[in-house]
Amino acid sequence: MDGLTPVIQGVGRFLATSSPTPSLTPVYIIDAEGDSVGHYRTWHADGQLFLVRVDGQRRVLHDGRERTLDEVARRMARDGGLEKPKTGGTVRFKGKPAERFVGETMVVLHRPARRHRVEGGKRVHHNIAGPLLPLRLIVSQIRDAHGKVLARWLLLSNCPADVPAPTLADWYYWRWEIESFHKLLKQAGQHVEQWQQETALAFTRRLVVAAMAAVVVWRLARDDAAPARDLRRLLVRLSGRQMKRTRDARDFTEPALMAGLGILIPMLYLLREYDPQELRRLTEAAMPDIFQISPDTS
Repeated sequence: MDGLTPVIQGVGRFLATSSPTPSLTPVYIIDAEGDSVGHYRTWHADGQLFLVRVDGQRRVLHDGRERTLDEVARRMARDGGLEKPKTGGTVRFKGKPAERFVGETMVVLHRPARRHRVEGGKRVHHNIAGPLLPLRLIVSQIRDAHGKVLARWLLLSNCPADVPAPTLADWYYWRWEIESFHKLLKQAGQHVEQWQQETALAFTRRLVVAAMAAVVVWRLARDDAAPARDLRRLLVRLSGRQMKRTRDARDFTEPALMAGLGILIPMLYLLREYDPQELRRLTEAAMPDIFQISPDTS
């Protein structure tokens, strides 16, 4: 978190001095790890705009009383404070259509910031008082067709009121899609954190290829045609991954499709040079006990 503030300030300097569009105002969209009162106060004082997912147990002032954000969100839902936006009300959740309901209210951060450090090998905690900080609380719920809440995001923002709450909810929704992309890069045969490219150009080239593969998987996962369904089943088999057997679960995941694709493409290139019969002969000659092939299937 301490390394994030200099990055934010650097982006601001770039937009002010070097960007071809200096009039743009950045908004920093951060996941729950960024839920920090001290950093909120620093960013707000610097004029930086942010949208951060927050913990429901954080205590704030709301309508003159101290409440947790969970309590505030429940009151909003109970009192009809969440509505389906006129546009963007239908979204996809885990590959299936769902409905989104959004509402907002003002809250005030009033408690001291809690700073955590390691000093002399020991964890040390400091309470740091600061000014009251009014922020917008955006509550975004994803519900199924029966009204069951599938997901809920609590978002704090200092964006001006001319940015509507559904727009802020949209921004975080798409940030969550980016997080799904990061998940594909970190696993599913990509393992970006273990890449060993030594230059930025080499890394970028590999990242572009991985991103193209992610786009292919994204499209395949959302294709309802019969050939796409058959290919998904094949890729899951190639991946070797187990799928959930519950009634509403999909029979694939994007990481499984990505891992299967990483096996299928080299396999197709291999079949350009070797036909299946030759592959069987080579395998049987070198490893006769690896599998048994009956005469009627040879």
